[in-house]
Amino acid sequence: MPNDDRRQSELRSFDNTKAGVKGLVDGGAFVIPQIFVHPPHHLDGITAKSCLSQQVPVIDLDGFNKDPQRHKAILEEILRASRTWGFFQVVNHGISTSTLEATLDGVRRFHEQDVETKKKYYTRDYTRKMLYNSNHDLYTSPAVCWRDSFNVIVEPGPLEPEELPEVCRDILSRYSKEVIELGTNLFKLLSEALGLDPNHLIDIDCAQTLALFGHYYPACPEPEHTLGTRKHSDYSFLTILLQDNLGGLQVQHQGEWVNIVPLAGALVVNIGDLLQLVSNDKLRSVEHRVVVNRRGPRVSMAAFFGRDTVGVNSRSYGPIGELLSEENPPKYRATTIRGYTSYFHNKGGDGISPLKHLEL
Repeated sequence: MPNDDRRQSELRSFDNTKAGVKGLVDGGAFVIPQIFVHPPHHLDGITAKSCLSQQVPVIDLDGFNKDPQRHKAILEEILRASRTWGFFQVVNHGISTSTLEATLDGVRRFHEQDVETKKKYYTRDYTRKMLYNSNHDLYTSPAVCWRDSFNVIVEPGPLEPEELPEVCRDILSRYSKEVIELGTNLFKLLSEALGLDPNHLIDIDCAQTLALFGHYYPACPEPEHTLGTRKHSDYSFLTILLQDNLGGLQVQHQGEWVNIVPLAGALVVNIGDLLQLVSNDKLRSVEHRVVVNRRGPRVSMAAFFGRDTVGVNSRSYGPIGELLSEENPPKYRATTIRGYTSYFHNKGGDGISPLKHLEL
């Protein structure tokens, strides 16, 4: 059997278990299957250590809507971080520590249910409001990542309680509401930081759709050969990430991989490709990845604003006119969320930003 046929057979066998990577670990795997082995150039610098001179900015949002001087300082911090890093962490963001902890616990509880209970959610039909699988690009990626995920479409709503797993239903409903409020505030701050009306990014529907991804990265017996998430930039507008204290998230900065060190009570925020596009490169969408290790599981919850949802938001997005001038002409052709998402998925994981094909 040719290698390609053998690989496809191995992928189907793994997929058909509906048990994900966790199923391999529970089965006692002490080596990773070949389909999980990444080429060496994907693994460059996976043991990189974050140094004191290279730290993702931490922005304290306390007083952002009360103190005018503090508000102005926060706008400057957000703009600087979004231009230079594309990432920052926020504290005093309005979501309680107890809610954050309960959310991570909910992600863990879902993934640690018995396989038969989880199987009813296992699918690759991304039109469903709630689904679970391992690697959304299982059959098209160059190597499988050491990660299982569930995906919940929160907006457009309503999201009915019975659509959510009982084991994490209440906390998903609560966290969804709170992360929407935080996302709305961040879009307003980003609008102002760009010199626009505070509601500009909201008014052009950047926050109209929201998907939550609950990621589970089991302990890995051979972390030097695989990744939890390979190098990519986010193909949406904005991401708010809640991560546990194990670490593993790395961001590309000035040619180096820098660890985003977990900070108690903080949320990680990053600019997506579509926000770089509409800002005409005033904000940067930066490549990042997740490395795994022998400890685990690592759990996280990612909130993506601006994901493609069937029948929603056919608006065409190009550089915002108010940001353009003779000295700063548009750098990109316009696209829709659906068109950009389709291109992202069809081109495969080649490590090249989909924004390249829109450059003028």
